[in-house]
Amino acid sequence: MPDKIAIIDGERRWTYREFGASVQSLAKALRASGITDGERVAYLATNSAELLIAHYAVPLARGVLVAINTRLSAAEIEYICGHSGVHLLFGEIELLKPLLHAGLDFSTVDEWIELPTVEGLFTASNELHSYDSLLTRGQGDDLRWEIDDENRTLAINYTSGTTGRPKGVMYSHRGAYLNSLGEILHAGFDKTTKYLWTLPMFHCNGWCTTWAVTAALGTHVCYRAVRADSMWSLIDEHQITHLNGAPTVLTLLANAEQAHPLTTPLTISSGGAPPSPTIIAGIRALGASIVHIYGLTETYGPYSVCEPKPEWDEVDVEDHAKLMARQGVGMITAQRLRVVRPRLSPAGELTDVAADGTEMGEIVMRGNTVMKGYYDDEDGTRKATEGGWFHSGDLGVMHPDGYVQLLDRAKDVVISGGENISTIEVEQAILSHPAILEAAVVGVPDDKWGERPKAFVMTGNGAHIDEAEVIAHVKSRIASYKAPRSVEFVDDLPRTSTGKIRKNELRDAEWSSRHNMING
Repeated sequence: MPDKIAIIDGERRWTYREFGASVQSLAKALRASGITDGERVAYLATNSAELLIAHYAVPLARGVLVAINTRLSAAEIEYICGHSGVHLLFGEIELLKPLLHAGLDFSTVDEWIELPTVEGLFTASNELHSYDSLLTRGQGDDLRWEIDDENRTLAINYTSGTTGRPKGVMYSHRGAYLNSLGEILHAGFDKTTKYLWTLPMFHCNGWCTTWAVTAALGTHVCYRAVRADSMWSLIDEHQITHLNGAPTVLTLLANAEQAHPLTTPLTISSGGAPPSPTIIAGIRALGASIVHIYGLTETYGPYSVCEPKPEWDEVDVEDHAKLMARQGVGMITAQRLRVVRPRLSPAGELTDVAADGTEMGEIVMRGNTVMKGYYDDEDGTRKATEGGWFHSGDLGVMHPDGYVQLLDRAKDVVISGGENISTIEVEQAILSHPAILEAAVVGVPDDKWGERPKAFVMTGNGAHIDEAEVIAHVKSRIASYKAPRSVEFVDDLPRTSTGKIRKNELRDAEWSSRHNMING
């Protein structure tokens, strides 16, 4: 189906035939520009046709794609370019220009290339090469659609770096291929798929959906800035069948003024943070279905899926949503999830926690869809894979039915009077109140208990609720000692580029007057 529409970006359209030709043109231009085996090519761009094309052209030229988070500071981008040794830097003009005049060291970058706007236009900048002019370098026969070694590095994706320098996570062709096939099965992509790009392509290469949708012969609908009104407009205009996003995107979709029952079946793959049972129920009420996935940058994005069981259809809406909020089991292309105890056995092996839904341990993974390692960081790679499994840093439990449930990031657990309190459990109790839109819970200093939970809460439009009511509501849902000591009402919460709430910023502000973050 070469004449089927493959890409929609604003008013611009590409058929699959034109998509393939664009990939070849860019790949040949990259070769002519000195990109050879393993050379790094970076993109600093929003969700555009050009960034999607790069996901094929850079590996076709045998280069390595480095898609950079557009929300990073100039200094962070400088570090990534220098650490990975980027030779060509493509980007949108408003993202590149601040870097050119920041007085930073981009000595590895040989050329800066301006990408077109959504209308296909360029500025008249004499500091940058235009994308169109670079494409004219590509001459000769098309490159063969093949790779000599499936374990060759395909991409380097940098972690958020909230606890230090970002780490460069290396993806292989094999890992990306298998993860894409897993997504096709679990998300239900096929040739009728119309996929809306609400998830940044720079984040885990769009959870590998950049490749999965194409493999299924679906249509990519590029979307550069997520807003409630335009999201609903595109869903209606293009009869969108699939999108991906963190729970923040689900909240935006469900609570928008434009929200209405869907006329086309919509499947939403959600990850990045556990969606609350409340938002899962709200999305189902619109007529959409949720595929709850779990993973990290180090696992190509999705690694596990909460695959619903037939008997779950027999439970009520609230209990069904609670079951669907778990992280589930390994995808078909992944190994099983394990939850393990903190210390290795005397034989140097990991030991599983009891499958009782109570004993907490760390979630670990391994297999083809776990990273090759951290680029130029053998010590970091060794530490992250102790015992032969990748250590997520996430704490959870194993239920008797074999499904894993995430309870918290290790660094987010509140230790109060010797008791471990899951901030996720507290957040989900808060979010079950109909007046509350979003919530984040962190541990704050407490002279008696060492630390106690504090909640930061966003209410829905026009909702009225006070601190006492929030605390009382939580105590009606979970053990009283887990309830927040205080509640702060806010207009917004600090977020990553994918919509995840930056709890580290909230926590750091609360502990800023202390010499360390251990109290008691």
